[in-house]
Amino acid sequence: MTIKVEFGSPLPPIEIDGHHYRLRPFEAVDLHLVEEASRDDFIPTITTVPSEWTPEEGRAFIDRQNSRLTSGEGWSLAIIDRQRDRAVGQIGLWISHLHKGRAEIGYWIAESGRGHGAASAGLRTLSDWAFKHLDVDRLSLFIEPWNTASIKTAERAGFGREALLRNWERVGGSSRDMWSYARTRPIHAG
Repeated sequence: MTIKVEFGSPLPPIEIDGHHYRLRPFEAVDLHLVEEASRDDFIPTITTVPSEWTPEEGRAFIDRQNSRLTSGEGWSLAIIDRQRDRAVGQIGLWISHLHKGRAEIGYWIAESGRGHGAASAGLRTLSDWAFKHLDVDRLSLFIEPWNTASIKTAERAGFGREALLRNWERVGGSSRDMWSYARTRPIHAG
């Protein structure tokens, strides 16, 4: 079933069950994840995770993630380890170019959740959901060339490398090159 969505219009909340991980909107119980991510050397430079932890800043982060639905920007979801029933990361599906048949995904995993396949499982699960429920033909990721863990994650989830985009995005105030990765809607022979 295709969900009719439009950038800038409120979006319905979603929860997606995967085998080992599930994706759901952020909740107050996820403050531990935001606190851990705020101590990471990299996550606060590429996200709105606060670089200085306070419970107030943590709650503000969770509120920002959930406001993405109201603003129609996309879905920002917590990645939940089903076995531990604990949030280990974040994944977002951003739809500003959905009218052109494409969307972007971004993700991060806190250090305590790394090395168990959470990012690739979340990425695969969200991508499959998007192709099933949205009118989207192409999902894109943008990854810094040094980030081999994220590159492996993308490839395990079925994304292919396309091109190096020079000065594609500012990270921490500096212009950075990014590898462009994409996964396209499967074409079924008719």
